[in-house]
Amino acid sequence: MSAPDSTALLTDRYELTMLDAALRDGTAHRRCVFEVFGRRLAGGRRFGVVAGTGRLLQLIEDFRFGDDELRYLRDERIVDAETVRWLEGYSFAGSVTGYREGELYFPGSPVLTVEGTFAEAVILETLALSVLNHDSAVATAAARMSIAAGSRPLAEMGSRRAGERSAVAAARAAHIAGFGATSNLRAGAEWGVPTMGTAAHSWTLLHDSEEDAFRAQIDALGTATTLLIDTYDIATGVDTAIRVAGTGLGGVRIDSGDLPTVAAQVRRQLDALGATRTRITVTSDLDEFAIAALAASPVDAYGVGTSVVTGSGTPTAGMVYKLVARQDAAGGWVPVAKTSTAKGSQGGRKAAFRTLADGVATSELIAVSDGFDELDTAVEHPGSRALQTTLIDHGRPDTAALGDAGVAAAREHHMRVREELPLAARALSRSDPALPTVYVDAA
Repeated sequence: MSAPDSTALLTDRYELTMLDAALRDGTAHRRCVFEVFGRRLAGGRRFGVVAGTGRLLQLIEDFRFGDDELRYLRDERIVDAETVRWLEGYSFAGSVTGYREGELYFPGSPVLTVEGTFAEAVILETLALSVLNHDSAVATAAARMSIAAGSRPLAEMGSRRAGERSAVAAARAAHIAGFGATSNLRAGAEWGVPTMGTAAHSWTLLHDSEEDAFRAQIDALGTATTLLIDTYDIATGVDTAIRVAGTGLGGVRIDSGDLPTVAAQVRRQLDALGATRTRITVTSDLDEFAIAALAASPVDAYGVGTSVVTGSGTPTAGMVYKLVARQDAAGGWVPVAKTSTAKGSQGGRKAAFRTLADGVATSELIAVSDGFDELDTAVEHPGSRALQTTLIDHGRPDTAALGDAGVAAAREHHMRVREELPLAARALSRSDPALPTVYVDAA
């Protein structure tokens, strides 16, 4: 049988071929430190948002090889019999530290640090990157949209523009980074994200008239609902909506046209009809730039689809999973790093801190150590706060980071730390990272 909800084959083949070879040559059981970081911020963004951590912790806990997975590896001759026997009893027993979900990150930030034997840590690479790269890209885009929206609420409604499971992860990530609700019911059931939704254009087209459609929706959902007014003529749709629902109608939604112009016209028309408290929601392929352009318009809420679930043109965060330290044959620790052109890395185990001046972030301070047993990631440097926390301790995940409670905590943490950003970080144009990354010797 397959292991229940096994995530073991959500990986690349070369992870297992490396494991196979390491078991053969005796290096598989060397203690190692792997690190997830981004060499740069994808898309010229000024900051990144860590998301997906709570999902990843659960997926690591479910990383088991059942009979079906082992049979596949054996039948396809991906690994040898010795490796199959080793995988039969696999469960990650190492430790993971990292940035809290919802935290901001910058180039070089040690977003996740995985410590264990080479064998148990190397095979988690693909899973860790697939989760963190997708969710962090969505969360970063969502945070930019949330900043552009200001106090106006945002709803995520992009499920039909993503894979069915990616849509759930995207809704979760967007909520952590500032979106108030999602149209995706699975995200609500699985992660506690508030859900919303009323009707699409097909509802209006189903009925013999727009008025019939509006009356049926009001009968079903009450006058607090939001009516979609642009299936036909918008001005006529507004008149019909208020005639049917009265001036206490909760809201109208606009999904087409030149939104600043149309929103202003609809607001004037609603006010003239006495519906001064009827809210206007706009949708129609919004991104952070379109939202910013609507800042002066009489808009009350936004619904965002394609742009947020695809990272607004930057669908991956570009993070990598690299070995930064290992034990040698004698048991001593050795920092290791790539030196490839444009792909170099900083070896050694790291402790990360956000330096602050009057509550405003000034740098990403990363202390690098060769003395791995002595480096304390929780000790704060003066004028800074520590960024890393223990996420998995000897194979046991931090339960506070899991499930609905983990999502709520991540959202709260994100909204708090976002206030530390300098003003320039809130601009939407492509630029250098808002904070410099500074490496110091931990000693």
